[in-house]
Amino acid sequence: DMTGKTGSLCVRRATYWCPELKADDPAKKGICSNFLCDTSPGDEVKMTGPAGKVMLMPEEDPKTDLIMVATGTGIAPYRGFIRRLFAEDTPAAAAYKGEAWLFLGVANSDALLYDDEFQAAKKAYPDNFRIDYALSREQENKNGGKMYIQDKVEEYSDEIFEKLSNGAHIYFCGLKGMMPGIQDMLRGVAEAKGLDYDEWLKGLKKSKQWHVEVY
Repeated sequence: DMTGKTGSLCVRRATYWCPELKADDPAKKGICSNFLCDTSPGDEVKMTGPAGKVMLMPEEDPKTDLIMVATGTGIAPYRGFIRRLFAEDTPAAAAYKGEAWLFLGVANSDALLYDDEFQAAKKAYPDNFRIDYALSREQENKNGGKMYIQDKVEEYSDEIFEKLSNGAHIYFCGLKGMMPGIQDMLRGVAEAKGLDYDEWLKGLKKSKQWHVEVY
């Protein structure tokens, strides 16, 4: 109802394709994801949480820039951020004057989640919201290979490093396999700028600008 009191889940049904059966093996399907996907409107579901404070937006300064990096269902928390800032009728939405910048990596354009919502937010708030997609099967990186999330972020590395030096918060959410490529890319950029990457990262963590929630 856009008053900031609605919860929403982004769930991918986990299945296992058995090469011997040449079909999904029901004994190896994901318990939680299939339970949620099989529920019907009106079903009662027990929930617990929230847990942790990693994926919270900063509240001290409404001009703080947010850099949001996601792969696949890691888009979920950012959908909440974007709704809170650009769709809901809340004090946070009224106060926000920074720039929220979303990077989403998926295989192809058919796999883009909530694109209609994000495009609407971009149209309504062009000075406060940016979107960049990394489509690994449709785009090429600067070396002619597949465009992964770290490649798309690297294209804007100068701007991102400048934003972080000015207090921006950066968030990462998705499969944990995304982080080594991102860390390697950031290390390379930092060293090219004459920065000690480990000290740079330590500084971001100390000032609580670095947020990681991977699984």
